[in-house]
Amino acid sequence: MAASFSRQFGNILLRRARHVGLKTDPKCVKNTQIGCRNYVRPTSGNLQSQLSGTNINPRQDDKSQFVHYPLDILSEEEKMMKESVAKLASEKIEPLVRQMDENSMMEPSVLQALFENGLMGIEIESEYGGTNSSFMAAILVIEELAKIDPSISVLCDVQNTLVNNLFRKLGTPEQKEYYLSRLATNMIGSFCLSEPESGSDAFSLKTAAVKHGDYYILNGTKIWITNAEHAGVFVVMANANPTAGYKGITSFIVDKDTEGLSIGKKEDKLGIRASSTCPIHLDNVKVHESKILGQFGLGYRYAIDMLNEGRIGIGAQMLGLAEGCFNKTIPYTKERKQFGKPIGSFQSMQHQIAHVATQIEACRLLVYNAARRQEAGLPVVKEGAMAKLYASEVAALTTSKCIEWMGGVGFTKDYPIEKYYRDCKIGAIYEGTSNIQLNTIARCMEAE
Repeated sequence: MAASFSRQFGNILLRRARHVGLKTDPKCVKNTQIGCRNYVRPTSGNLQSQLSGTNINPRQDDKSQFVHYPLDILSEEEKMMKESVAKLASEKIEPLVRQMDENSMMEPSVLQALFENGLMGIEIESEYGGTNSSFMAAILVIEELAKIDPSISVLCDVQNTLVNNLFRKLGTPEQKEYYLSRLATNMIGSFCLSEPESGSDAFSLKTAAVKHGDYYILNGTKIWITNAEHAGVFVVMANANPTAGYKGITSFIVDKDTEGLSIGKKEDKLGIRASSTCPIHLDNVKVHESKILGQFGLGYRYAIDMLNEGRIGIGAQMLGLAEGCFNKTIPYTKERKQFGKPIGSFQSMQHQIAHVATQIEACRLLVYNAARRQEAGLPVVKEGAMAKLYASEVAALTTSKCIEWMGGVGFTKDYPIEKYYRDCKIGAIYEGTSNIQLNTIARCMEAE
């Protein structure tokens, strides 16, 4: 899979280089595993003149001249994806945001639009009806959707970075053919890990899978399950060998209509209210052994790997949330006048705005760097944790400041700022709390 990401990035690199008239270095294009993916070798003449009209600055050393593309330079495909999603979100989702939030309900037309535009199967191969794009493209989609509604963003995030990738990387040919073709076109999936007694200590889960002939009988309860209300398939982590501890945890595919599976009452949440979050009850659920996803006893490893990717997605969600809130607030600071001039013209306001803008930009670079590393097949445990941790902090800072800048009206539902403020809090909680991210970062630093 890392090789596949590398080939995709190599192709993107070639297109980027040709776009600015540079000669590519085949060795660098090929050797993406050691971080060479963004380098190109100049042709003849002055390097600076070749880059005239671009935002790219030359990087030089004694041996040769190279260009390293900034993290936020996007390929043509990435630009098109970002722009098309922004347009879709503005036209199809934004008019429904307030209604969905108040009713705590996802509009069917929104789900339909996501599928019709290929946003629920971004990395799924074209042979299964997917968009056949990249992890970075998925991150950009999650970011753009979050600018308008983080509830829609997390639905898309869980589908693409968790559920789809579990099937893509672990599924048998039969499982891929059946599920990926549906996940790309009309089926939503859920990832079921957390339990009443198993939150941050995820691998102390109690859901059991007992072997009976060719079947496993699953019993237990999962909580905080995103997309549960709409899901057609659930990837359930259950312990099929308790004596082995967490090494007995196995991934099972459970279809929604399986006897014994029931969806509990939807949670009445502070934020991301349109996103369904429900408990899942498993009461003697019978699952054939062919529905094991991946290898027996490796569920814990799969969960870790997917959450490392998923955290980059949550980082992108929080980044987009901060950007959306900021973008909707700044025009007000230019229009609202006090003491005879716009409030945004006061130095104290300008300093605050500049500080938040800097934090958002730093957040973008952390998230994009983690995404680029993931796409290149490089380790992202530390980078993903950092991106999620920092993005959740930036989202909290940005939304709080935006309400303050808008004053009383920011505290009302007449403007969307208070919704961003409510939505951002979950970023410090799900897919690993901020304290868990700090633990992960610290362990990585010790290992270095």
